[in-house]
Amino acid sequence: MANSADRVIVIDDDPSVREALDSLLRSVGLQISLYGSVAEFLSAPPPDGPSCLVLDVRLPGQGGLDFQRSLADQGMHLPIIFITGHGDIPMSVRAMKGGAVEFMTKPFHEQELLDAIFGGLERDRAHRGRKQAGDQLRARYDSLSVREREIMDLVVTGQLNKQVAATVGLSEITVKTHRGAVMRKMGAKTFADLVLMAQQLKTADKD
Repeated sequence: MANSADRVIVIDDDPSVREALDSLLRSVGLQISLYGSVAEFLSAPPPDGPSCLVLDVRLPGQGGLDFQRSLADQGMHLPIIFITGHGDIPMSVRAMKGGAVEFMTKPFHEQELLDAIFGGLERDRAHRGRKQAGDQLRARYDSLSVREREIMDLVVTGQLNKQVAATVGLSEITVKTHRGAVMRKMGAKTFADLVLMAQQLKTADKD
């Protein structure tokens, strides 16, 4: 069964499909938002919890595949399950290369759709967890003074306190004091923890 915060967004221009999906998804405890077009979805407030998008390929206005590309261009990581009554291999390949959870042709088996949706929700839950952890890590790093960041950037390369002191022009005891403050503010229990945090920050900066 679903978590209370989980939400499935359905964008399909066929009212009968929306009605059927609404009944199916509510039967397993999922919260549903139904839209007939991408424009309708974009005019509504964005989801604030774990979400999964069930998206028709052919829609009035912007189509599903073009919308997938638009979301990717904006850096939005919303898991997508495509449904279509007129699918072909090129469409399927494009959707999956774009990161879709699944590409399903109508009529589809209800359990297969539910399995894909719960997989998408789990993917989004994991992504949101990583983002939250990354935001918290960035906030701790931002709380460091300019000097503390300088010390951290040097010590995680493996330099000894005396080497760092020589580089920045401080006494070794002052470097040790700054290093202790860095460990405390970053919440690092060991030097290995601090190195891992620095690596995570560097990776996030590249994304």
